[in-house]
Parts: sequence; structure tokens; C-alpha cells
Amino acid sequence: MYDREGRDGRDGGREGRDGRDGGREGRGGGKRRGGGGGRRKRVCRFCADKSLRIDYKDPYSLRYFITDRGRVVPRRISGTCAKHQRRVSQAIKRARNVALMPFTVSGR
Repeated sequence: MYDREGRDGRDGGREGRDGRDGGREGRGGGKRRGGGGGRRKRVCRFCADKSLRIDYKDPYSLRYFITDRGRVVPRRISGTCAKHQRRVSQAIKRARNVALMPFTVSGR
């Protein structure tokens, strides 16, 4: 059965009732442009300052790498390198196991 526009309804579900085509047409399919935030790459604080130590017995220094919900902050946010991010996450896990840091946030 054909509708008012002469279509038989077998368009693969690409077009909605409001006439939009699901975003397939007119989407700039060319090269992607780099969104320039102009933000400098963060430097790993442990690589920059060799005197800083990652120690699970110091939960106050590890608080920087934990969100307010208790999750480990990712590398792209904290700016640590891969080697030190692994050590930080290991120290957080150890501090949690010996009850120096919480697994989750209590309250609310």
C-alpha cells in the first residue's frame, strides 16, 4: 500500500514520520576537522618530579586520583603516564584493601 507521497513504506526505516531521514543526508561526510581546544598536554607529575612517591600508605596523596564517587580518575584527566597510572591504581587498590581508603562513598 502506498502512502500520500507515493512511497510503499519499504525505505528500511530510515525516514521517520516527521520527514527526517535519520541524519543520513546532509551530514558532512568529508574530512574531520580537528576541534581546537588549544589545551596543552598534561605532564605526568611523577615523571616531572622524581622525588614524589606513589605509596598506598599515604591516602591523602592518592585522593587526587579518586573522584568524589570513589572511582579512579582516568589518565586523560589526571595527566599521568601509563606506567605511573598503573602504579597509582595498584596503590589505590591496596589502600582500599587495608581500609585506608573507601571503596564507595557513604551517605546520600
